[in-house]
Amino acid sequence: MRADARRNYERLIAVAGQIFHRDGTEASLEEIAKTAGVGIGTLYRHFPTRRALVLAVIDQSRAELEDRARELQRSAAPEEALLGWVRGLIDHTARYRGLSREYLIGLRGDNEEFRQSCEDLQVLGRELLGQAQSAGSIRSDLTVPDLLKLVGAVAWIAECDTRESADRMLELALGGLRTR
Repeated sequence: MRADARRNYERLIAVAGQIFHRDGTEASLEEIAKTAGVGIGTLYRHFPTRRALVLAVIDQSRAELEDRARELQRSAAPEEALLGWVRGLIDHTARYRGLSREYLIGLRGDNEEFRQSCEDLQVLGRELLGQAQSAGSIRSDLTVPDLLKLVGAVAWIAECDTRESADRMLELALGGLRTR
């Protein structure tokens, strides 16, 4: 990729992240292009669909989330590592209004791009969940898709209501995940 094309690509992702945070993932693509200082054609050359742009934005921040999960896996008890990953994923998802919906659609497999993104999350989630279940602290019938649906639901609450309400729903749900 040429240097100017790379700069445009990176600027589009940075601006889209800011605007998606403010306005949600259905924000105006024209506004994103204009704010990034490029034409709409340039945006579409790099990102042929809205979902391609959304994925590029979340892929940048997802690496941070994965690094944090690996750190928790090394330094925390299995239950703490799993629940830290869940909380981090909720924060990550709630950062961009509308993303929780996209993840839930991805879990159903209705969108190939998001399905792949969700599969990447499931690999790490399976490791963390398996360790917590082996330690006996998390229910054995819980699955990673269950956890990701919980993340989507709580992130949606965080988008639509107060953070305190989302935290309350998460704590209630987490109580149901633990073994008795």
